[in-house]
Amino acid sequence: MPTPRVRLPDRRIALIEPSWAGKLSGSTLLLEAMVLTLAQKMPFAAVARTTGESWHRVHAICKRYVELALAGIDLSDVASAAIDETACKRGYNYLTLVTDAEQRKVVFVTEGRDAATIEQFAAHLQARSATPGQITSVSIDMSPAFIKGVSEHLPNARSTFDKFHVVARASFALDKTRRLEQKTDPDLKGLRWALLKDRDRLSVAQRADLDALVANVTTRRTARAWLYREQLRDILNRRQINVVSAMLKQWCTNVMRSRVEPMKEVARMIRKHFDGIVAWTQTRQTNGFLGALSGLFQAVERRARLPCCS
Repeated sequence: MPTPRVRLPDRRIALIEPSWAGKLSGSTLLLEAMVLTLAQKMPFAAVARTTGESWHRVHAICKRYVELALAGIDLSDVASAAIDETACKRGYNYLTLVTDAEQRKVVFVTEGRDAATIEQFAAHLQARSATPGQITSVSIDMSPAFIKGVSEHLPNARSTFDKFHVVARASFALDKTRRLEQKTDPDLKGLRWALLKDRDRLSVAQRADLDALVANVTTRRTARAWLYREQLRDILNRRQINVVSAMLKQWCTNVMRSRVEPMKEVARMIRKHFDGIVAWTQTRQTNGFLGALSGLFQAVERRARLPCCS
């Protein structure tokens, strides 16, 4: 349908914008609503076939509404952030996700996973009625790039390394110890999941195997590694920061005096990032929920059939 034109008093010709006109030139609100609804469940190519529009038109409509949504964001009340990266396609291309840790909603996404991504987030705050200085707490993994970016561009932020990252490192060291000892002790075969899973989630048979292993703690390094992992978990579950600090230091000392070499790597890591790990005791701030959000981003990329870093 042609859009009506009118002549203005100054003799210029102007197009009348009808109430049904879409946000993108040449489309209607009804078409855009249909595209946005379908795009939540279908690949862009399927949406294009259903609506009779081109793939590029469908992409342009979705992109336009994302831009409009971003333009209306007010980040003036964001005080704590959770930051993590996700692989967006094969070839190790990454996206960095930043969320409001309290509201658990995404506030910023950018390509890469280096210190520059934190600088871009700081600039994003300034463009959204906010300042980098208002961020007082940040939950990140122990990536040197993220640590550098936070220290340089979020001056008032206290970095927190949640216990799940720390315990995961200890679990990796435990499994590495098992693999090394298994070369000379075949009895350790088949115990991987009994060692890595929570004791409460083990079957009766797995629990019996684990108990038999731990009973030989003086002769099995794998058993000692399991005990170190459980002690670390117990320490990080406590809430008194002075107690946690003292116990964590003693834990590191005990591990470094042991012969469980893979667990010594964990002790060195804890000493290197001690303040951020102890901060978990007070903030209880985690970015674990970002794993679910990362899955959503990857699902959207697959549904769009478009590499999300392009």
